[in-house]
Amino acid sequence: MLPHDLCSHVQNAFRARHAKIFVEHNTQNLGILSILLRAGFISNITRGTITSPDPIEFNQVPEPQRRIWADLKYRNDLPVLRNMELVSKSSKKVFMNLGEIRRLCSGRRAGSVPPLGMGEVAVVRTRNKEYQWLEAREALQMKLDGEVVCRAR
Repeated sequence: MLPHDLCSHVQNAFRARHAKIFVEHNTQNLGILSILLRAGFISNITRGTITSPDPIEFNQVPEPQRRIWADLKYRNDLPVLRNMELVSKSSKKVFMNLGEIRRLCSGRRAGSVPPLGMGEVAVVRTRNKEYQWLEAREALQMKLDGEVVCRAR
């Protein structure tokens, strides 16, 4: 699943008022969903299969049947996540150095990317294997630059 598939899947699930979603199990999806969990947009993630969010079954099924399940979060019957969009597209990747990430996080435009608003997060894919998927503020704190993949508010 590509980042644009995950973004549209999550956003459409919120709009359709689903309680849970499941996506293919891979490092990218786990990284992005973990960031959404830490930011408070979703309430839980767990590993499971195509049929259920069961971590025990997860280890007993073949790789193609493994999934990541996410519990979507609503407040006053409204979705917590209002919008999730790509920044970096397959036709135009958006890489930022530390100065540009600092500008993005401090409310200033970074190149063609508008600044992050209150309660908004940006997902950065770094070159660091240990910390490959970080929120922009985490990347800035760890002094890691990289590709700004998507943003959520």
